[in-house]
Amino acid sequence: MIRFLLAITWTVLFLILSIPVIIVEWIIGFFAPKAKAVSSQWIVTNAFRVLIFLAGTKLTIIGKENVPPDRPVLYVPNHRSIFDIIITYTLVPRQTGYVAKKETKRVPIFSIWMAFMNCLFLDRTDLRDGLRVINKVAELIKNGSSICIFPEGTRNKTADPLGEHFHDGSLKIAEKAQCPIIPVSINNSDDIFEAHLPKVKKTHVIIEYGKPIETQGLSHLKFREVCSEVQTILTDTYLKNKEMV
Repeated sequence: MIRFLLAITWTVLFLILSIPVIIVEWIIGFFAPKAKAVSSQWIVTNAFRVLIFLAGTKLTIIGKENVPPDRPVLYVPNHRSIFDIIITYTLVPRQTGYVAKKETKRVPIFSIWMAFMNCLFLDRTDLRDGLRVINKVAELIKNGSSICIFPEGTRNKTADPLGEHFHDGSLKIAEKAQCPIIPVSINNSDDIFEAHLPKVKKTHVIIEYGKPIETQGLSHLKFREVCSEVQTILTDTYLKNKEMV
């Protein structure tokens, strides 16, 4: 329980102490929105690094060189833990927003930081809202921000590497933005917290970044093949790295 108490204490302290900084970032956003996104991400990323340390999480990172540092991409990870966001945010080489479920917007203060970092909130039950978010995210990518989306829609609690639902529609972002897709396989992140609530456990997490999958100029039929390829890569990589945990 000590790690849990440390993690909760640090999270609460950060959220409270960051309120004056939020005001400063809000003012910056009036004059330089991109600068606000970058500086906000730097602040939150460093808070996440402390949280990872307090949780006792050891990271093995494979394929980081596959992520192009000079162009925006669409990250497509599997999803088993809230720590998937915390960990992967500390590894991105450029400004990156996440697509989160609308319930996340209810989290006080943190939802403000998410909005500052070009994160968007999706209502999974509203198709019209889904199209709006896809179009908005595509615009963010065209303007230089990478985006991370979890196609499973929510945390996977099954033995299946990708759970019961993999929403191909979320990958349409890459088709609209004409950007590369980076499959991201995450192993064992649920063993930090979700597998034994409320205990936070010292855990070895393996993250592997796949090679970029280009989408520029693809026909709709070819893009459907890309969606299937992403699922295959994530499944195969997850099962391969499961042996390393």
